[in-house]
Amino acid sequence: MRKKVILVFLLFSICTSIFAQRERVENLPTFDKRKIHYGFYLGVNQNDFKLNLRNSAIQNANITVEPSSGFNVGLIADLRLHKNLNLRLEPGLITNSKNIYFNHIATQRDSVREVSSTFLHVPLVLKFSTDRYKNIRPYLLAGVSYDYNFSSNEQNQDDNSAGQFRMQTHNFMYEVGIGIDIYLNFFKFSPSIRGVFAMNNEIKYDDDPNSQWTAPVNFMGTRGIFLNFAFE
Repeated sequence: MRKKVILVFLLFSICTSIFAQRERVENLPTFDKRKIHYGFYLGVNQNDFKLNLRNSAIQNANITVEPSSGFNVGLIADLRLHKNLNLRLEPGLITNSKNIYFNHIATQRDSVREVSSTFLHVPLVLKFSTDRYKNIRPYLLAGVSYDYNFSSNEQNQDDNSAGQFRMQTHNFMYEVGIGIDIYLNFFKFSPSIRGVFAMNNEIKYDDDPNSQWTAPVNFMGTRGIFLNFAFE
């Protein structure tokens, strides 16, 4: 799935770049001179967990994650710092789901946990742009983000022994990406692809220190690919 997302992004960027180069008129010539401008984005994502296991009382612990695709939608506030550098705040909502398989647990009912999540995702990123060439302008992105997990169940008193998998509510990420600005007649269109990686451990451990679900886990953190289409 990740390879397909990257391939779609590359093909789309190449096609739109070719189209933009055919336009002889320079669209929106003063757009990038604005100190502040706004926009919105739509996109898709695929998230899973980076897992790091530790020695525990659970013998032959084996945990795998099956990700699925989700959706992104949000707003953009862009502050021009330099002709090639912008600071961007991009708050939005993200939905996705994952199945976690505890392969060392024999019973089917206990060996699978579905984690469906809705996040408030608030990235603060720096956008490093090249000089504009006709109607296109490639760029790099790098920054940090805060995630509020509405579906974390962190305060739920039930844990995995009652069938409830819990996550941390407050999480922090770093993200890097690439994209291209395409200047059209009335707005700027910017497809981008970025990787998002958790900095903190997101799992909420069960009360039992020897829990067959959480005891083997040393670190569980989000890692994902976002494909966004921005309109500014």
